[in-house]
Amino acid sequence: MFAVIKAGGKQYRVMAEDVIRIDRVAAEPGKVIEFGEVLLLGGDKPSVGAPTVAGATVAGEVLHHDRGDKVIAFKKRRRKNSRRKRGFRHDFSVIRITEILTDGAKPSQTPPARPKKEPKAKVEGEAVEAKPAKKAAKPRVKADSKPAAKAKKK
Repeated sequence: MFAVIKAGGKQYRVMAEDVIRIDRVAAEPGKVIEFGEVLLLGGDKPSVGAPTVAGATVAGEVLHHDRGDKVIAFKKRRRKNSRRKRGFRHDFSVIRITEILTDGAKPSQTPPARPKKEPKAKVEGEAVEAKPAKKAAKPRVKADSKPAAKAKKK
């Protein structure tokens, strides 16, 4: 099942366990937020809202807040000794979608537990990969020797 939600004036197609980057929301990392503007629910029986689907909500966990790359706006008026340089970085929130709810159900206030990734166990019978051999160094040219003369074409 997927849903199309509206957040920050933009629309996002989301499924459970998707990670999206939206405009900054006023919530601490680890909190669950609720998106009430669900425009479409897809799956076996799709339902299109007019303008929103009644009773549908999407819940997501705030993972962390981030900032985008710096955008520099530089304006120069030639021969006027006038220039202006401004930098801007957009604020984002990274959200993991936890659940898509229908029929007026409320989301849980605690995010579901995520399984910890365990490091892969090393097998003792495995062969250790050899590093590629270094290339042989080029012979150095003596400083007092002259380069070979090129043959002239006739």
